[in-house]
Amino acid sequence: MEVFTIGIIGVVIAILASAFRILREYERGVVFMLGRFYSVKGPGLIIIIPGIQQMVRVDLRTLVLDIPTQDLITRDNVSVKVNAVLYFRVVDSEKAIINVENYMEATGQLAQTTLRSVLGQHELDELLAERERLNHDIQAILDQQTDQWGIKVSNVEIKHVDIDESMIRAIARQAEAERERRAKIIHAEGEQQAAQKLVEAANELASQNGAMQLRYLQTLTEIAGEKSSTIVFPLPISMLEGLESMLGNKKDNA
Repeated sequence: MEVFTIGIIGVVIAILASAFRILREYERGVVFMLGRFYSVKGPGLIIIIPGIQQMVRVDLRTLVLDIPTQDLITRDNVSVKVNAVLYFRVVDSEKAIINVENYMEATGQLAQTTLRSVLGQHELDELLAERERLNHDIQAILDQQTDQWGIKVSNVEIKHVDIDESMIRAIARQAEAERERRAKIIHAEGEQQAAQKLVEAANELASQNGAMQLRYLQTLTEIAGEKSSTIVFPLPISMLEGLESMLGNKKDNA
């Protein structure tokens, strides 16, 4: 009899012990009574009626989900491999348990398909140069679609964009061609500016009386100072014009 009594006491103690649950500050308990949603409890000490009520723990901390490498083709038909990391948290424990079977797996699968869909609409240059904007676009789409699950997607970060080796060489050639193009443009702009300055200098010399003669004498001085056995002696245009006029007068007199 005593053994039976001790057994009953033990069962009662076990039942009472299972009725008490302790939830941490970042945890909530979704309680069901006879299969129907009853309430969300926590944190702290809560009491569950054994056999009638069941509780599912939900972690409210920010969770980190690694999105596996995805093979995709960009809008300009380049095959790349992309992986990313997803940060999200549960903001509505009731929706996270009732509206979806496994919110972790569902969010991960949705992130993979969204990553392929969004990045496939852009060209390779955008994937490499505009990651911040693409991260924001993916995050906005995921946050909207997971709202019905009580999930808040706080951030998405593209980690790596792997390109085929042949495409890397093509990009390098393209970058080199772009540098050559810029160098030629800069050189042409320099030549244009120099030509403009020469025209301005010529107009200035032509507008001043005696300026050409002074420039002529300066040029002769520079030539005389050089160690050269041959000196090219330029004649002023005014001198040639004078000679031409003199010869014309002689012909008229004859």
